[in-house]
Amino acid sequence: MSSIAISFLTLALVFGGALFGIFLRTSLPEHHLTSDSKDVVKLGIGLVGTMAALVLGLLIASAKSSFDMQSAELTEMSSKLVLLDRVLAHYGPAAQESRDLVRAAVGRTLDGMELQARTRDSHSDPMSAGSEVLYDKVQALVPANDAQKTLQSQALGLVIAVGQMRWLMYEQRASSVSMPLLVVLISWLTIIFVSFGLFAPFNATVLTSLFVSALSFSGAIFLILEMYTPYSGLIQLSNAPLRAALAHLGR
Repeated sequence: MSSIAISFLTLALVFGGALFGIFLRTSLPEHHLTSDSKDVVKLGIGLVGTMAALVLGLLIASAKSSFDMQSAELTEMSSKLVLLDRVLAHYGPAAQESRDLVRAAVGRTLDGMELQARTRDSHSDPMSAGSEVLYDKVQALVPANDAQKTLQSQALGLVIAVGQMRWLMYEQRASSVSMPLLVVLISWLTIIFVSFGLFAPFNATVLTSLFVSALSFSGAIFLILEMYTPYSGLIQLSNAPLRAALAHLGR
């Protein structure tokens, strides 16, 4: 289920809970709505509200941490690609084919990110950038002196590091918000809004306030889910580091 669908479902459940509470109020006997009953309900709902706030804060912090980590990894990979190109440039003309492979790999990665953004597909094959072909090309270089031998060793280390980074980023895309935790949170929010409707008067101001509050919660859920899909959602990672790297490759 998409993040938009889940957020709309959250809005429907939470605001529907408020409407159910308003309807339930008309069906309850008066002795259920005394001040003593209200105090006990408010006490219990205050506890549920505290737990819901803690869980919501935890989910937001976790999603933001995941988003920032993938952003940092993309920037780090871009810097390693530029460094790899410079090492190969110092190696000499014999490494020109390897440099062309680096530039082509960055171009394919950018095209893949743009395609994922259009299709909202969060999956990509880390083999598609041809890192193994690049490793074979660098490995096949025949150093003519100790300086080239050192540069070849450094280039191989960078190729391996970039490959590890790509696989790490690929595996992290499979991570997502804990659905049981999300279900529990939405259930708590629904319970809270039922209690709001139970003791609220039925008028346009109250309904508007409850709807805006429910909309805010569903928006928070939407942002959490979007930050877990930084390559295909509404909140996307910037490809500026890769574009900057591509501009410096081949010089």
